[in-house]
Amino acid sequence: MESEKKSSAVSDVGAWAMNVVSSVGIIMANKQLMSSSGYGFSFATTLTGFHFAVTALVGLVSNAAGYSASKYVPMWELLWFSIVANMSITGMNLSLMLNSVGFYQISKLSMIPVVCVMEWILHSKHYSREVKMAVMVVVIGVGVCTVTDVKVNAKGFICACVAVLSTSLQQISIGSLQKKYSIGSFELLSKTAPIQAVSLLVFGPFVDYFLNGNAITDYKMSYGALFFILLSCSLAVFCNMSQYLCIGRFSATSFQVLGHMKTVCVLILGWLLFDSALTLKNIMGMTIAVLGMVVYSWAVELEKQSNAKAALNVKNSLTEEEIRLLKEGVENPPAKDVELGEPKV
Repeated sequence: MESEKKSSAVSDVGAWAMNVVSSVGIIMANKQLMSSSGYGFSFATTLTGFHFAVTALVGLVSNAAGYSASKYVPMWELLWFSIVANMSITGMNLSLMLNSVGFYQISKLSMIPVVCVMEWILHSKHYSREVKMAVMVVVIGVGVCTVTDVKVNAKGFICACVAVLSTSLQQISIGSLQKKYSIGSFELLSKTAPIQAVSLLVFGPFVDYFLNGNAITDYKMSYGALFFILLSCSLAVFCNMSQYLCIGRFSATSFQVLGHMKTVCVLILGWLLFDSALTLKNIMGMTIAVLGMVVYSWAVELEKQSNAKAALNVKNSLTEEEIRLLKEGVENPPAKDVELGEPKV
């Protein structure tokens, strides 16, 4: 039992480490690929289509080689999930284009309480006071170190709302589908990735043209840009896989809260690699955010222990009740009519 717990803990840490490293890596690669000082590849939605195409290819090879098994999930559920996921990607890109960076960061932070509310509505999930307080600390910390100017307009606000709701619903659905159909994280990803890849590669270029006015057919590809596209796609496989793995193991809320560690890492790496400014405000915000994540981890563990004790107490009380009834039945057997073989009234 002890070895199983240790093995599970190592797997949990490995899943989070894979997600943080691959997510931060893909952000750094995309920054070099898409920035004007880099290769100027400003087609984010189409690039996401490339990501899912490579992920789908890896899933296909894995299934063919027998490394993963394909389980049944109704096509309508896969289509519905893919539509929600694509709305999340498009909504985020539109929100970033139409709103200020400050409001975009606020909309991303609002996903934590939105996920909490949606899990409460959809799955009747309740949170302890300690967990709620830790969530607030993380939101405040990340807000302090990332939010600067806040400007919003009607179109941008609508896009931000669509992005937040669809992203929250997508992340909750990942865990729900895994539990509902007893399917592993990679198996589910292998089923949804091809649908997302096709739809994003078909509609992505049009979305990107609307966002920046540039057609991908006019882009002059170079070996450097091709290298970073391939690097981004490779990291995306691990990023997508670890996202499904983390949400399947924990919850959408935990993924959102602890996922902000990526924000802290990006700020630090941006300062180290790209000479980005790191102010006292950023450092204070990062410190508060990390403190909130530590408190959140403690609060979740405390909640698990409390639930385990409550379940054990219920089990023990039921066992004692059953023993008492059995004893009473042995000591005071019902009197039976010998002829009829029935208890006398």
